[in-house]
Amino acid sequence: MDGFINLKKLPDWTSHDCVAKIRRILQTKKVGHGGTLDPAAVGVLPIAIGKATRLLQYLPEGKAYRAVIRFGVQTTTDDLEGDIVYSEPVTDLTIAQIQAVIPEFIGEIIQTPPMYSAIQVNGQRLYKLARAGEVVEVPTRQVKIDSIDLLNWTLGDFPEVEVQITCGGGTYIRSIARDLGDRLGTKGVLAFLERNASCGFQLADSLTLEELEQQQQAGTFTPMLPERGLAHLPTATLTTAESVKAWSQGKRLPLDELTLTFPSGSIGYVKVMGVERCWGIGEIQSNLQHILVPKAVLL
Repeated sequence: MDGFINLKKLPDWTSHDCVAKIRRILQTKKVGHGGTLDPAAVGVLPIAIGKATRLLQYLPEGKAYRAVIRFGVQTTTDDLEGDIVYSEPVTDLTIAQIQAVIPEFIGEIIQTPPMYSAIQVNGQRLYKLARAGEVVEVPTRQVKIDSIDLLNWTLGDFPEVEVQITCGGGTYIRSIARDLGDRLGTKGVLAFLERNASCGFQLADSLTLEELEQQQQAGTFTPMLPERGLAHLPTATLTTAESVKAWSQGKRLPLDELTLTFPSGSIGYVKVMGVERCWGIGEIQSNLQHILVPKAVLL
């Protein structure tokens, strides 16, 4: 059983909880996920099972979120799971003010992750240091925000804006909520988060743990094929028994033994297909000649 599951994570489950539950449901140890989702958040959590776990690092990085940001509130975790450290009504904030500063958060930006996050500092997870009361400097990182679209604006003492965000991997939506509040002269906190796309998987096609368990018990569960998560990559096809054997032995292959779906002279990662199945990930490298180098072999 090798392939992917487009899991719809529900609230109060950690990504690790989901992996452990799927191991029990499918009775297999080889299960991994394609990007942590906060316990309070819902939405797409790509899951790899069996040999497909070798492909996780090659999934596309793009993600999309629907988020609700509340103004006038600050917490220790930058979402509603933490302790409130600031609360002041904001009655004069307008949607026009938000629209004016949103462009500052789009593009390649420098972001400081939340103190309660899984990032490691000196070999320790930040959230563990925070729970122990230790104060450390949180390292900044460069992230890519492709777009932020305003969906809804709710007035009140603590107004809320609903946004749709598309971004690259490693982006913290909680940090956007916090920094947007700071930029507007108040405080901001993430009140709701739904990941509606991740690593090429869409929320509309996802299934819950309960649905997965029901399908498994009924004998109808079938994982998505490994190549489903690699649709963004060009394809190199093994066309002979000799090339399949060489690939399975981890040997480098000259390109004239393959059928390619990309321009001659291209380099980079490709998905390697056979007549009936995916054989893994290779990298086209150029030295004296272009060759296909195995990176993740599915036997």
